[in-house]
Formats: sequence, structure tokens, C-alpha cells
Amino acid sequence: MTYSEPASSYLYLAGLAPARWLPRRVGIVPLSLGEIAAVVGGTVAGDDAVTVTAPAVLDGRLAEPGGLFVAMAGERANGHDFADQAGEAGAVAVLGSQPTPLPTIVVDDVQAALQTLATHVVAQLRNGLTVVGLTGSQGKTSTKDLLAAVLSNAGPTVATIGSLNNELGVPLTMLRADMGTQYLVLEMGARRIGDIAELAGLVAPDIAVVLNVGKAHLGEFGSRGAIAKAKGELVEGLAPGGTAVLNADDPRGVAMRALTDGPVVTFGRAEHADVRVLDLALDRLGRPSFTLRTADASARVALPLVGAHQALNAAAAAAAGLSAGIPLEVAAAALGTVSLSKWRMELRDLASGAMLLNDSYNANPDSTRAALDALAAIEGGRRIAVLGEMLELGQESEAEHRAIGAYAAARADVVATVGAGGRSIAAGAGEAAVALADNDAAVDWLRGHIAAGDVVLVKASRGACLDEVAAALT
Repeated sequence: MTYSEPASSYLYLAGLAPARWLPRRVGIVPLSLGEIAAVVGGTVAGDDAVTVTAPAVLDGRLAEPGGLFVAMAGERANGHDFADQAGEAGAVAVLGSQPTPLPTIVVDDVQAALQTLATHVVAQLRNGLTVVGLTGSQGKTSTKDLLAAVLSNAGPTVATIGSLNNELGVPLTMLRADMGTQYLVLEMGARRIGDIAELAGLVAPDIAVVLNVGKAHLGEFGSRGAIAKAKGELVEGLAPGGTAVLNADDPRGVAMRALTDGPVVTFGRAEHADVRVLDLALDRLGRPSFTLRTADASARVALPLVGAHQALNAAAAAAAGLSAGIPLEVAAAALGTVSLSKWRMELRDLASGAMLLNDSYNANPDSTRAALDALAAIEGGRRIAVLGEMLELGQESEAEHRAIGAYAAARADVVATVGAGGRSIAAGAGEAAVALADNDAAVDWLRGHIAAGDVVLVKASRGACLDEVAAALT
């Protein structure tokens, strides 16, 4: 058994980052255990002269030679029990709350110590380092990938792996930066008011990107207004003189300009947007091409991604790039070569001759509508939407699921709903619906019904695990 709570399971869900901008081996600022202990207020059990020369990890299996294993005590397993495993993989030390067989910095609160260490390290790098914070109700990870591609063409870039955007993922990303890093991109998520303020407090960003204010985690926040307040914490957390990048098409987003005295750059399709999307068109596979226009430049972009919504994500990335001093034409060229973290609008051919659009990483009403629009735009035979539950919608859950069912029925020939959580979707889809009991039933039905030319979308919240359905088809 390997340590999996909460670390490795979260890493598994995060997906893989494009190797072009985040190589497997990333140098860090080397620190001895004695130096780390002084920073975090801990004590060293073992040789305090041991030096950490590789990134920190939560999963011992991912440790690199010279790395630091962060041992968390989860509900189902104690990370300290896997120090030997981390050592076999290359870790030279542990940050934990008790001694281990490896030299260990012992602290009372491992999470707080990790965050303190990350803040200390990045503070040593701020001369010459541009920090970008990015949040939004949907599109965070895709836009982060787009932005990382733009920035990496201008200089060494470290960005969040997959969706590791919480109180552990953000400091781990910060600790991958070194003296050569020019751009640090930090995706920031939230489940309650105060989460993003805490993350921005670790490192005040030079550029804050707020993509949108949607319905993701509506059940947790209670209202769109509360979601806007939470996302606005990133703008409020800007470094002095920092730039806010806001969505000109989203009234709640663009209103955040009142939260900062610094520069504001907007993006969107609105006429008043600073970085405007024009002439949007889709090819036979639903991939967008469009023009990005500013007051003094324009550039044509052809994205190798599926979905019209990716044009706005690209505009956000270009706007953030402009804020970092990257010319529009350079950003546009980089956007044409981007790849995304896994399970996000992945289009691939199946042996049956059908196509699979795998967007199974997560779902909310807005992202599901975008995925259904993408499905409808792909040329082919029948369009089959395989949909599961959208979680964390609170009292609006029933209505939102029925509305998605109706929306899906207008864009797909068949709406295959999965599990008890999909029943309301089926109710909304009416005659287009096929209700399937669970993932196994969905796989069996799909294997018996999809044919050459069909296009199959797989979409649900993470908890539904519809990635298993997509994997079975491939």
C-alpha cells in the first residue's frame, strides 16, 4: 500500500502538465535542513547539514534525488509511514510532525510550515520573477495551460501541475521555482470565502487573472455574489502596482476593477474589451480560429483545442501575457501550439470509428454547456452526450440538472445519463434520454450502441469518476 490520503489521490486527480513548460526535473533554491528549520520554526531530527536540492512532494513515489517529502497525516493513512518509500525514490529529508527514518524537520503544523517555506523561497526570487495568480469558476486549468505556453516562449516558466490549486498545491508549485525562473503561474481555487485571500497572502501576485464568476461550488458559497467576493480576493491580494486581468463579458468580473488602484486589462468579445476576440469560426472538429485585437495590434490565432469557449480562455492568456510584456503576436504564435492537462476536452479516435470528447475531469452548469456546444460543433454522425452528476450546487441542484438535460437534448441526438445523480438530467432531456445505472452500465451500453462517425462526449463532476467510462472506451 502506498500513502494516498490526501496526497497521492489529489496528485492523481490533477492530471499531467505539458512537459514543454514543466520538465520532470526542476531545480530549486538549495537549503539545508538547519536553514529550513529556522525558517519554519521547527527542529531537526537527524543531520541538519543535509541539503534539499530538488522539489517538495506530497507523494513519496514522486520524490526526486535530493527532494523533500512532505508527510501529512490523513484520515486513512499517515504519510510518515512512507518516508522509506520516499527515500528509495530519492528524497533526502522529510517535513513532518514526527521523526522518521530520514532526517526530518519536525513541526507542529506541517501545512503551515510548507506554506511558510514556500513564501520564504519565493521572496528570495522576486527580483526578476513575475508571479501570476489565476482563478475563476470554470476554465482555470485550461487557461493556466494556455498562459504557461505563452510565458514559456519568453522565459523559464513554472506553473501549477494539473489542478493542484489549493492550500497544498500552491506552495508546492512555488517551491519548484529557482533562480532561473522568470514566470510563476499559480492557479488558485476556492470552496469558501477567504481561501483565495489565504493563497494570495503566500505570494502577492504581480498579475491577477479572474476568468469569470459562475456557478461552480454554488452549494458551498450560497450565491453568485459570494462567489464573486471570493474570486475578488485575488485582485485585492495584488502586489502594489500589480495588474488585474478581468473578463469584459462578465459584469461581476469586470466590476472587480473597483478592488484595485492598479492597472486593469480586460478581455472578451465585448466592444470595450482591451483584448478582443473577433471573427470566431470553428473547423469540422470544433477547433476555434479567431483574431485577437488590441488598440494597436491584431493577431490571428488557430487553437489546436476543441470548443468555442477556448477563444475567451486564450484571450485571457494573451491579456496576461501583454501585462507581463509579451507582444500580442508572440502570444498568438504560442497559443497555436498549446496542449492541455488531461481529461479536458480531449478529442481522440476510437477503434469503432467513433470519436471521443473526454471532458471528464470536472463539471458545473457553465462548463457543461460549453462542452455540449463543442459536441454540437463537431462534424460527424450521431452526437451522444454521456453526462453524470454536477456536484456542489446546493438548493439549485435539481433545477440546474434539469436545465442541463434540456440543453443537452437540443445539442445531442442521445443524452445518456449515468447514476442516480444523472436522473434529473434525464428528466430534463425527455425523449432523448437513456438512463444508465452506473459506470459499468454506461460502458456496456456505449459498446453496444456507438458506431463509426458518432461523437461521444463524457462529462461530469470529479466524484462521478466518468474518466473510467472514457478509459474503457479507449
